Amino acid sequence: MSNLNMYCLTINNSNLSRIKKLNYIPVGLGSKITSEEFIKDNTKINITDKNPYYGEYTFHYWLWKNKINEFDDNWIGFCQYRKYWLKNSLDQKINNFNEFKNALITEIPHDLDKYESILGEPLYVNQFRFSKFIKKNFFTMIKNPTLFFDKSKRNLKFHFDMMHGHGNLDKAINLLNSKERNDFKAYLEQSVSFNPHNMFICKSKKILKAYYESVFPWLEDCEKEFGFNLEGYGLKRIYGFLAERYMSYWFKKYTNFKIMPILFKDISDFD
Repeated sequence: MSNLNMYCLTINNSNLSRIKKLNYIPVGLGSKITSEEFIKDNTKINITDKNPYYGEYTFHYWLWKNKINEFDDNWIGFCQYRKYWLKNSLDQKINNFNEFKNALITEIPHDLDKYESILGEPLYVNQFRFSKFIKKNFFTMIKNPTLFFDKSKRNLKFHFDMMHGHGNLDKAINLLNSKERNDFKAYLEQSVSFNPHNMFICKSKKILKAYYESVFPWLEDCEKEFGFNLEGYGLKRIYGFLAERYMSYWFKKYTNFKIMPILFKDISDFD
């Protein structure tokens, strides 16, 4: 029996059988999901109406409010229908579903018992194509010419300001409780990478519950600042983007973590 409960999130009803073949727990988000075999975030206590702004965190909220106390002592993980956890980095193409399944994490090996969480390989924001920043923030770049040459200045705070509205991150940080505010700010200013996709695996429900009890009250306070009259992908999904940075910070601060690779592969590609 596997020691891992892996939740696989999808917006497509047709992915149900493929997810089940992986022995993952199918989670359906959005209006396309009709099968009752999915766990859905629009039942019991939920914030499903916020999904266009929160993304996968509407399911995390549902899990926090309705399910977390029922968990056993297994590891708890999250993946998505186009992003999966790999046992090891791949150096060859996956040709069929069996190869795909065999490459994925289905249980946590005992040699990882010393770790408390698993995070995805980091995404380095200072390596992004510079044209992407100039296109969105031409005048900011011109006013700060050192940004053209010094990649160390292109930290997480700079990236968030450029992609999700200048000053919005500072407003959000100021809403954090005093226990986290300064540390999170320092993390954003000193780091040039984060662990992406809001994907993580954690060892216990105690850790998961502690994370939820930290991130969701903060996001609710952020709603009072930003509201929901938000336009454009970079701003409309601001709560999901804030949570993504906070997740990297929180698990690195409070857990002994392991980095593992993530595979980009749409499960719908397999017949």
